[in-house]
Amino acid sequence: MNRFRMVVALALIYMIFAILLNSVGTVILQSIATFGIDKREASSLERYKDLAIAFTSFLVASFLPLLGYRRAMMLSLAILGLACATMPLFPSFLTTRLLFACVGASFAMAKVAVYSSIGLLTADKTAHSRLTNTIEGLFMVGVLIGNWLFSAFVNRQHPADPAWFNVYWLLAGCCALTILLLAGSRLDESAAHAARHNNSFADSLAEMLRLFVRPLVYVFLASAFLSVLIEQSFGTWLPTFNNEILKLPNAMSIQFASILAGTTALGRIGAGIVLKRVSWHRLLNVCVVAMALLVVLVLPLARGVEARPDVGWLTAPAAAYLIPLIGLLMAPIYPVINSVALSSLPKPMHAAMTGLIVVFSALGGTLGSYITAKVFARFDGIHAFYFSLVPMALILVTLFFFKRETDRVALPGALPREHAA
Repeated sequence: MNRFRMVVALALIYMIFAILLNSVGTVILQSIATFGIDKREASSLERYKDLAIAFTSFLVASFLPLLGYRRAMMLSLAILGLACATMPLFPSFLTTRLLFACVGASFAMAKVAVYSSIGLLTADKTAHSRLTNTIEGLFMVGVLIGNWLFSAFVNRQHPADPAWFNVYWLLAGCCALTILLLAGSRLDESAAHAARHNNSFADSLAEMLRLFVRPLVYVFLASAFLSVLIEQSFGTWLPTFNNEILKLPNAMSIQFASILAGTTALGRIGAGIVLKRVSWHRLLNVCVVAMALLVVLVLPLARGVEARPDVGWLTAPAAAYLIPLIGLLMAPIYPVINSVALSSLPKPMHAAMTGLIVVFSALGGTLGSYITAKVFARFDGIHAFYFSLVPMALILVTLFFFKRETDRVALPGALPREHAA
């Protein structure tokens, strides 16, 4: 097994999906300009993506080891590459919705395969946490690259110009190159098949559902649901917020949204260092409280901004720089709770557990984007972002119970007590 080549492949897969999954906010903004649709219709893109993720994860997650993680990743990239190629060939809002449905379905397979492969590529819980945070950090680097990549194809003078669809040719090429890298790599998947007796869909589904017997699992899933709800509320609608509330041009709105991706990447990579000295529960609580304070203190600065034809990076409103700092604080939540939950389970159960993670993450993303869109359309973006205080309060509650269950339940391979304290 070529570990380095596989780790590089996992990172590239996650970065490609990061670009496309988190292009929803950019594509919503461009679809409104290009196709003349309203915000409510444009927000359906998030549902196409997330519901496809949830549905596919539920179907394939627990028996994906039978297909093979490496082959599943190659298949997901092939679907993604073909979907990307259809965008410049048949540009329409229908094609755009089909693209995000394919993005969602292929990401469901890829994420289960990637997360399960992390367990095969690492020997202990410390290494698992480190690689998980690195992969998730590189995911946010992909988001950062994606914002600048898409903005480079947007016509600054005529945002409705369909030339921005050409970005998908480049992305299709990246999918093809990553498939070639995987084709030349090897992954020892024998540990994923150990102690595995189910070979039918019904048995695989039952294995996934049996996880709900563990209180730790459903408390964790509630935490994952809420953390993604918060992330998608900001990530999806920040370009539109920058454009309509902060009065920035379309291309600049997308570029400023990349600051959120950059701070999130720094937060996730930095979390691996901080966790050597601070317990995961204490770190996440501090992050959530600080994030809520930042929302309360910064959003008032976004009120009453007037449009300026000569606006630039040095003259943009202060809120355009300060709001993305939320990413630094929300960054550790999702990968840390994932690592704590997965490393508490034996490796043959990682695929089933990752399937549940993906399902609930997708549902959280869909609900977060839908609520934000409704509030955005009825009131404004400031009220929409204030609503994020509700899930922030709720996640403090779920983290308390998640911590209590990690202390109370001694699952096979559970984290040492000092890591769960």
